[in-house]
Amino acid sequence: MINVEPRCRIILDNDWAGDPDGLIGLAHHALSPANRIIAITSSLTNPMFGPPEGMAQAGAGLAEDLLRVLKLPELATVHAGPDTSFTGQRRDNAAARAIIGAVKAGTSDDIPLILVCAGPLTNVADALLVEPEIAALFRLAWVGGSAANEDEYNYYTDPAAARFVLDNQQLGVWQFPLETYRQLVISVAELDYSLKTAGPGGAWLWERFNTVQVPDFVKFGPLWCLGDSAPLVVTGLDDVTCTFEETDSLPSRRTYTGVDSRLIIGDFFARLRLHN
Repeated sequence: MINVEPRCRIILDNDWAGDPDGLIGLAHHALSPANRIIAITSSLTNPMFGPPEGMAQAGAGLAEDLLRVLKLPELATVHAGPDTSFTGQRRDNAAARAIIGAVKAGTSDDIPLILVCAGPLTNVADALLVEPEIAALFRLAWVGGSAANEDEYNYYTDPAAARFVLDNQQLGVWQFPLETYRQLVISVAELDYSLKTAGPGGAWLWERFNTVQVPDFVKFGPLWCLGDSAPLVVTGLDDVTCTFEETDSLPSRRTYTGVDSRLIIGDFFARLRLHN
């Protein structure tokens, strides 16, 4: 196989007990040789997935189990955050400590540090509240928000955290809003077939998709959005086939308006099969 050099260090944060597309994003990042994962944290879920108590810890358990199935035990320590939304008050929790520790650990090389959050920004907000100076040391790649609708899932799950993080003028942000991440879709038939034929990791993920519990008013259609994988274009892959708008401010803010779904989805299933 062609040797791919690491291009970034990664902190991964997500509500792993929510929509299982986050777990596909975790597997993809973990299997991408261009990434060097240095910390993984688990956040609260939206109440649509049931009472939030214990869900951050449950998500941490799911993420750890997936990494063990993928035989990546060196990554299988996931730090859970609180099950309540951002309070604006300093609070001690394992996820915030893990983020702060990973950012402050530094590195002797020039590989940039990206914090990929594809869920609510609760853990990121808690970390920035405790240690505000770390904002200048990493870039945030966030799947969330919307140009037209503040009820977007990741924003709406903890709007106070989103406002606190995005208002930080020292923080560089690459944002993948609703209008962009919902472009990243796969047919349910292709998802089913591709997971069931991709070894133990694929079978484990297939089981998560086929047992996810959602309210009765949520009806599944013929497509499934894999939006949590959108940041792969700035971590394990490249954004040369994507489109974005960027501000002139320092640090710059970038909003992605288009992502290459074929590149992301094709790379994921190829890596899953090669790993198997």
